[in-house]
Amino acid sequence: MTDALIFDTVRTPRGKGKRTGSLNEVPPVQLASKVLKALEKRNNINTEDVDDVVLGCVHPIGEQGADIARTAVLEANWHQTVSGVQVDRFCASGLEAVNIAAAQVMSGQSDLSVGGGVESMSRVPLGSSGGAWMADPTVAYNSYFVPQGISADLLATKYNYSRTDVDSYAVSSQQRASEAWKEKKFKNSIIPIKDRNNLPILEVDEYMRPDTTMQSLGALDPSFEKMGKSGFNDVAILKYPELEAIEHVHHAGNSSGIVDGAAGVLIGNKDMGNKYELKARAKILSFASIGSEPTIMLTGPADSAEKALKKANMKASDIDLFEMNEAFAAVVLRFMDVLKVDHSKVNVNGGAIALGHPLGATGAIILGTVLDELERRDLSTGLITLCVGAGMGTATIIERI
Repeated sequence: MTDALIFDTVRTPRGKGKRTGSLNEVPPVQLASKVLKALEKRNNINTEDVDDVVLGCVHPIGEQGADIARTAVLEANWHQTVSGVQVDRFCASGLEAVNIAAAQVMSGQSDLSVGGGVESMSRVPLGSSGGAWMADPTVAYNSYFVPQGISADLLATKYNYSRTDVDSYAVSSQQRASEAWKEKKFKNSIIPIKDRNNLPILEVDEYMRPDTTMQSLGALDPSFEKMGKSGFNDVAILKYPELEAIEHVHHAGNSSGIVDGAAGVLIGNKDMGNKYELKARAKILSFASIGSEPTIMLTGPADSAEKALKKANMKASDIDLFEMNEAFAAVVLRFMDVLKVDHSKVNVNGGAIALGHPLGATGAIILGTVLDELERRDLSTGLITLCVGAGMGTATIIERI
């Protein structure tokens, strides 16, 4: 099997996902095309050699519809022979796109591909694409559907994570992210977004709140308590009758931020690396996706990680650093408990609680984050994973070369 080599990773800064956010003025196709242009320029490639661009996008409607990957290829003025495809595995879409691009190379069907993602949550709001899972009464009834925030609180209740536990984790995420920016740890992958006059629009992740404390988080009311009382708590307890009640511990301060952003990973074989004199930074060892119980929904990262580890003939102790999407604080706490991984190896530069979660792009972003950090620390292996809506998980293992 051909090695899928990672030559480069780039991402935009993450802008607040609302009308007042800095990236609200930038259409999503522009975010994606800027990533492609950066990959071309940084690696001095002839885009005629790129076989495919695979982009995750969770809400492919409106400005993000009509196959935004192919549209971004055209907008970036890449060669017309480069195809593009949009994929949706909810929050893991960006990592799934990377895995698909890697699979193309591994199978010998592509020599050079891009995997990544884009989401403009300020212009195409969360939930815009709807879906039978939550909107069709029969599907919702049969699957014991509850919104994801209820699932997060269900997870915390079932596994005894208190409000103090989740708030403490959130504070650490903010502190780590703030320190990472101060030490310029994201500089290798991040590309500034500029306007037509080459003036900066956004150069840093703007969602961070470095002054967050346990006291400031303690002043926030639980976000999903009212929703739970409307009937969703009862649905969750029907599925998990061992629980007497749902403890609502999550809020905006210990959940992932709504932001805009895009990212791309350039993946190819050895021949392409030789042609352009590109140094392979890492190779993809394995990847896996799994389905899990859909009401609690958010336990998939551990299962997908274990599946990917098995495929790579590895154990969790063989991994130097982990990057896991911080959809909700309890999700990360559960992952660390199941895999018996110390917090010192997980999200060492903060995560989505501090930096935000641009749905379709996050998986590709955090792959670049862990690769940069592996290089900085001169370590070898990284595991990237995300929880996924409707009860799934996706994971990828990389190894530096």
